[in-house]
Amino acid sequence: MIQWMSLIATCTKLLGTKLLSAMQNAWEYHCSDEEYKDLQGKPFKLGFLWHQKLGYRMTPGDEVEDMFILLNEVKRQIPSVTAVSSGAIASDYQRLRVESVCSRLGLVSLAYLWKQDQSLLLQEMMTNGIVAITVKVAAMGLDPRKHLGKDIGFLKSYLHKLKELYGINVCGEGGEYETLTLDCPLFLNCRIVLDGFKIVMHSSEAVAPVGILHPLAFHLENKAESCSSSGIDKTSEICKEKVGFVFEVQGDCLRRPEATCQSAAEVTKLDEVAERRLHISRTKNHNTFSICCWLQDSCETSAGLHEDLEAVLRKIELKLVGYGFGWENVVYIHLYIADMNKFSIVNETYVRYITQEKCPFGVPSRSTIELPLLQVGFGSAYIEVLVANDQSKRVLHVQSISCWAPSCIGPYSQATLYKEILHMAGQLGLDPPTMTLCSGGATAELEKALENSEAVATCFNCSISTSALLFVVYCSTYVPSSERHRIQDKQDTFLKQMRLFQLDKGSIVKVPDPIFLYVLVPDLPKRALVEIKPILYVPEDADVTTGTVQELSCVRMPSYWGFQHAHWHDSCFQKCVVHGKIFAVILCITSEDVLKICSESLGGDQDNRDYQNSFHEEQMERVSRFCIYLLDKLYMQNNFSWDDTQNLRFYFPTSLGVPVEALSLMLTNAFNELAEMGQRVKIGEEPIFNLVPVLGAGRSATSMDDIITCELFAQKA
Repeated sequence: MIQWMSLIATCTKLLGTKLLSAMQNAWEYHCSDEEYKDLQGKPFKLGFLWHQKLGYRMTPGDEVEDMFILLNEVKRQIPSVTAVSSGAIASDYQRLRVESVCSRLGLVSLAYLWKQDQSLLLQEMMTNGIVAITVKVAAMGLDPRKHLGKDIGFLKSYLHKLKELYGINVCGEGGEYETLTLDCPLFLNCRIVLDGFKIVMHSSEAVAPVGILHPLAFHLENKAESCSSSGIDKTSEICKEKVGFVFEVQGDCLRRPEATCQSAAEVTKLDEVAERRLHISRTKNHNTFSICCWLQDSCETSAGLHEDLEAVLRKIELKLVGYGFGWENVVYIHLYIADMNKFSIVNETYVRYITQEKCPFGVPSRSTIELPLLQVGFGSAYIEVLVANDQSKRVLHVQSISCWAPSCIGPYSQATLYKEILHMAGQLGLDPPTMTLCSGGATAELEKALENSEAVATCFNCSISTSALLFVVYCSTYVPSSERHRIQDKQDTFLKQMRLFQLDKGSIVKVPDPIFLYVLVPDLPKRALVEIKPILYVPEDADVTTGTVQELSCVRMPSYWGFQHAHWHDSCFQKCVVHGKIFAVILCITSEDVLKICSESLGGDQDNRDYQNSFHEEQMERVSRFCIYLLDKLYMQNNFSWDDTQNLRFYFPTSLGVPVEALSLMLTNAFNELAEMGQRVKIGEEPIFNLVPVLGAGRSATSMDDIITCELFAQKA
């Protein structure tokens, strides 16, 4: 292989540029189980296809390791190389292998053809003067004796006919055919001319015979400048401008053992972890449950973001091991940090725990948000993980930069599908090919984030407009309050238009009415103004719809703590129910609701400050009980139980004025009292809820001023 690569480098240097596409064509052409010789007659050996699963792991002797060795040598000789471009269009198998090699070498994978329309791509190649001939055919309708050695432009109409008849990929992405490029705008001085070749039949099956074209001789032919069209001239001029950036990698690439690094973090002793006052919460769902870990530190005792994150990650890892699980069982991670300016430090620590090697079935999806943690006495890092009790999750992790959707170069994925729930990573308004935030303010970023979310959803055969259960929209404080109403208007308009588009295509509405939560936070990654986090319902039966769910009105509703049903209770919550499967609730308690909940006066007008504070805490105790009462009531009405809870978050504003320890105790006491009264909830050593400090939250972008907001998600096993 190495001699062949050196030959390709030499030939392409004569052509005026070093063509990676020609190298790839040559490599694909020679990949079979025969022994080969290069065009100088020297024998060479290629790796075999040892690792045949979709996701690739380093496998000695596999053909992917040949690519690793070559690119490692390129990086050694040309240190300025930081990225690799490949022509993957739809093949996850190919893309994942290129990304694996790039990840190991610290290179960025570029795949600008990814998910592009193949018919348009084929036409664009022809328009831009690419001359490529078939060197292998392996599909119904392609006859080696008729179609080998033919120009793709000549076969274009026939390929489209085969697409209609048999559903082939017109660009050969499914292995229907392989090509060799003889001429293109990158070949500045000469084109390749084949003087002789032979056809070798690999398989003579009647339905789809497989044949390979073996070149026997070739020469280089000077290009006549007058033959170029204006469009090709433009491309050639660009190539001439870049010719100074062409390098040649010389010599053989020796096989070197891959450098290994210690990815596990330094082990923290359990007594040290205890001293740091780590707190844990855990829901009781046997199928999918959440673990939340945070540090109860004051601003003075917090050791810093790196140390706090290290302690929290280590604690969660120990908890996972204690349950018989590992990071490979984690579906989703909410990563809350105190300072977004230290995002790079966060990722450096994060990748020591969550790695491709530890997650062979795919790394979990992730959302990263800055929260006012230090203001409420928390440490600098706060993590919630969603854990699955098996490894049947389906992960979409595209690390390549493309025009499709923003890449996830780090160890987190765009989306994870588990038990019919699609958990999507937080989406920013990034322009995919440049990975920069789009201009135009918050509404422009939101629209781009929704487009990116739709691109991800399409990979799972669904749409955010017809399958979304819940949208969490994080708004940065950098968005002026006067512009926040436009965010909600833009989202409503986008989703309505997208739904009409999907209905025109014949799509089925899986979820009629998603629910929304808006959260005001100090900052977001890349100083974004908006981040959205959709959760979608993707049923195994594509024809399933949710329909309208009837509440169990015949069930007698309990009246805990003296609360009786009132019509205004219905205005406190939004809910989304998939009958017998999924139950999602957003519960918003405003200052007006607090007055209704605490209708009985404590009596007396006294100016004592301590009394006023205790009065405020007593109000919050009443509100806490009301929240638990209302959630329990909704659970019963919709035939769900507390054991179905996957996550339960209480968002509270830093302006609330109630210490977080007091608020946590109020909710814990309310659950304990509920367990004693109704025995519908099981209480363990760890609470089933977690408290999330924010600057504000609410059901709309214009009223993120709730006293307390609850987000509940439940799924039956």
